[in-house]
Amino acid sequence: MRSLENSIIRLLKQKPFYGHLLLQLRRVPLQGGDRSVAITVRDGIPILSVNDASFSSFTPPEQEALLEHLLKHLLHLHPLRRRERTPHDWDVACDLAINPGIDGLPGGALYPQNFRMETGLSAEEYYDLIVPPFDLGNQEGSGAGRAEQSSSGIDGAGAGQQLHDAETIDDHQAWQDSDSTPLTLAEEMLRSMVQDALRGSDGETPADIRAVVDSLLHPAPIPWRQVLRQFIATAGRTGHSSTWMREHRRFSHQTPGVRKRRKLNLLVGIDVSDSTNIVALREAFAAELVNLARGRDCSITVLYANSRIQQVETFRGASFVAQRYDGGGFTDLRPVFEYAQTMHPLPAAVIYLTDGIGPVPEQMTFPTLWVLTQDGEKPAPWGVELRLTV
Repeated sequence: MRSLENSIIRLLKQKPFYGHLLLQLRRVPLQGGDRSVAITVRDGIPILSVNDASFSSFTPPEQEALLEHLLKHLLHLHPLRRRERTPHDWDVACDLAINPGIDGLPGGALYPQNFRMETGLSAEEYYDLIVPPFDLGNQEGSGAGRAEQSSSGIDGAGAGQQLHDAETIDDHQAWQDSDSTPLTLAEEMLRSMVQDALRGSDGETPADIRAVVDSLLHPAPIPWRQVLRQFIATAGRTGHSSTWMREHRRFSHQTPGVRKRRKLNLLVGIDVSDSTNIVALREAFAAELVNLARGRDCSITVLYANSRIQQVETFRGASFVAQRYDGGGFTDLRPVFEYAQTMHPLPAAVIYLTDGIGPVPEQMTFPTLWVLTQDGEKPAPWGVELRLTV
């Protein structure tokens, strides 16, 4: 994705906060559709999707504006705030909320003034303005009233397009993937990303998102047990899924078959350095894992490690107990992730109890929860951070 890489480099120079946020997103090709970019959160991981051919057709300023547009959706957690709202109306409302603060967007971008609406409202406020004209009980629901676009149209050519026909400039279909991530877990993930972006940009934050960043950095405290519980629930969704690779036993080719999802496999790394070798801390951590594993078809592999793996233990169900293990030596966090690559089946997630001091892999391969001590440091820009307090 050469065009995307060049755009990120330009943003790192011109708007470093946004550039450093983009470096933390997992990038995948955008398949199908008529949009060039999309952003979502899938199983706690922020995903940036780009159709390189379509993205390359925009000018460099338009490319940078599109990426800023996506990041503002993420910073406001728009994909996760839709809830039970009508998808199209919520999509339009979110674009109306963020577009006025972005310069250089491609033609067709939605702006409140094009629809005789006030600028500066939240997505929820725009949604409340949009919904009444589309209400099925409204016999005059043709886009009249406050939702009517001015005669200039979106492109200033008198198009007269109404809000119920409006389309977003990025692909919001991917937002349905965010349903797999609890909002509080996404907030923790985003908070870690913002902190890393601030470090990379020397604390420089664009003025129009300063309030959003501040609210992320100074939230109401979330109990660590709640974050751990939601992380495991996200990694270990079980049940059945449809697949056309398997024929349905009763309805043959007319209905997809059913594939049973495998049990929850977790890899737990425990740093054996002195900072985590605290009885109360390990007992609280182990007790919560036991509570979460109880009643599940669950396998927990525990690695005690410092610069290398010192001991491996496997537990089923609710039998996990975090032991005291004095390994000594310096800490290297990479062996646990290298071990994860050799497991069969691969773990659904890695949970690492550590002070965070030590080298880590350059990229995230598995959904990762860093369970850090009170004075610990998050060792990588990827993964979700949790502060363990007892």
